[in-house]
Amino acid sequence: MNKNQFKLVQTGKSGNIEKMRIVPSGVGSATNSLSSEYGGNSSELIDDDESVNAMQMDVDGKTYHYVPFGADNMIPNRTKDILLGNMITAQCQHINITSCYGGGLRFVNREDYKDTHDKDIRDFCLHNSLTECFLEQSTSMKFFFFTVTCVILSRDGSRIVQVRNKDAAYCRFEYAPSTKSGKIEHVFFGDFRMRRFNEKDIEVIPMLDFYDPLGDLEVRMGRTPDPDTGLKRKPTRQRKFAILSCMPTPGRNYYPTPYWTSVFKDAWLDIYRLIGISKRFMIKNTSAPRIQIEVHEDYWDNVCDNEQIEDPLKRKMRKEQEKQNIIDFVCGVENAGKALVSGYYVDPNGKECRMVRICTISDSEKKEGGNWSDDMQEAANALCFAFGVHPNLVGATPGKSQMNNSGSDKRELFTLKQAIEKAFHDVMAKPYHVILHYNGWDERYTVDVPMIQLTTLDENKDAKIVTNS
Repeated sequence: MNKNQFKLVQTGKSGNIEKMRIVPSGVGSATNSLSSEYGGNSSELIDDDESVNAMQMDVDGKTYHYVPFGADNMIPNRTKDILLGNMITAQCQHINITSCYGGGLRFVNREDYKDTHDKDIRDFCLHNSLTECFLEQSTSMKFFFFTVTCVILSRDGSRIVQVRNKDAAYCRFEYAPSTKSGKIEHVFFGDFRMRRFNEKDIEVIPMLDFYDPLGDLEVRMGRTPDPDTGLKRKPTRQRKFAILSCMPTPGRNYYPTPYWTSVFKDAWLDIYRLIGISKRFMIKNTSAPRIQIEVHEDYWDNVCDNEQIEDPLKRKMRKEQEKQNIIDFVCGVENAGKALVSGYYVDPNGKECRMVRICTISDSEKKEGGNWSDDMQEAANALCFAFGVHPNLVGATPGKSQMNNSGSDKRELFTLKQAIEKAFHDVMAKPYHVILHYNGWDERYTVDVPMIQLTTLDENKDAKIVTNS
């Protein structure tokens, strides 16, 4: 046992009897500030200032201007840390991501919506690990409401041969007024975190037109005439392009503001965190056994006299050691079942006087921190509501409560959750429709994201794949 964990302090005296308590030490300090003990206010994370402060950087000898993601360019990283540091929000996002993924993106026949057997398409899917790519898209979309997907053309520019997703947390958009067209022409990919930012490591990727990426790509590759001139351009040597897929949000300037960010402005994220911290501190500060130890004032000297210790310094050390022996006896798990031997005497009135007596004063039936259980459940439900996840889908309200619906209700909740992902699927499918049309596969094939539907017992199977199309 750590000897600095508990201390034996005197709390009173009655006649010749010293009354002592074991109290915890090193748990906390009264001098600590509220912010250091309980954290800051999450509402400070979101910047209400809608003004755009472009930042300059030089990459490969060329000057670019980009829009920081937040006033300090750190919103993605701080958002990720906060959400993944809370078990409710982390699991809500996990459910949102996996629900958005559904049955995974598939290249299917237009006639029957069954998986295609075309060799070129199957090879394309295999060489590009579309499962991971689409799951990365789902992650970026659910965290930041936008994805950046890169399409890479063959050397001769005739086909799209590779597709890669760029983590939205490391993407920054070009400042539109700094370009000749007045539009976002490039996306910058790299580590923009403080003390890690290095212009040499930033990748500059040309961005296709947001509303017509296919038409823009075909104009750049000299396939179709430029709408501005009516003439075909000389094919560009660039073979890598970025396609932006973004969920619409009110007042979007550059980076969208997901609806779930209301948890930062609201108080429930802080309430849930504070409840957990408060319960932890309460348990820590009451972890010592609630007992009273009564020690006769002659006991300490008797211990030293019995061991024939006369030196004052050694007597003091022996008394401290005896105090620690009592603490170890009361608190030490390894001493369970052992006995503490101490003397006693009978006074002239016939009353028995013990040298050491240990009295338990704690309520064994009382659970510390249990008075916040209802508040914690309320906060968990509020967070689930903000993320559009029913508490029963993530088990946020365990136990025998009215919130735990029947199996049929849970099945319908699971189906409903996937059904409302249709809008996200349509937005995220934009790059794959570009691939289909550019590679000449669009007449016979399309893309689909089927959902997993849980079945009833009479169907003799656990789940089936159905399409929303």
